[in-house]
Amino acid sequence: MQVKKTLAGITLIELMIVVAILGILGSIAYPNYVDYVRASRRADAITELLKLQLAQEEYRLRNSSYASIADLGANPSSEFYSFSASNIGAETYTLTATATGAQALDTDCAAMSIDQNDAKTPADCWR
Repeated sequence: MQVKKTLAGITLIELMIVVAILGILGSIAYPNYVDYVRASRRADAITELLKLQLAQEEYRLRNSSYASIADLGANPSSEFYSFSASNIGAETYTLTATATGAQALDTDCAAMSIDQNDAKTPADCWR
């Protein structure tokens, strides 16, 4: 009678297959994760722009024109965006959030703006 000895464990080929599968899954998941993080940071910038828009309208109710961000007394804060106001007049303003740091790699939405008519550009970034 012959006794067969069975070996337990994994082979090098099995290990290499597992590593390859993990690499493929990682290469798919990481870009999606980065896009998700950028979109969440974009939502923070949109929130700040909408707060500034509300402050502009409140300022205009008390005064006869719109104001700069400093005159509004607003202090928009974001680690990944800088905020500015331009085209300021009695009837117009444009508020802009410009991506900085790592968020600047969000090339499609590097600069988002809103004006007194609630025109939001680029429109795809405001969804």
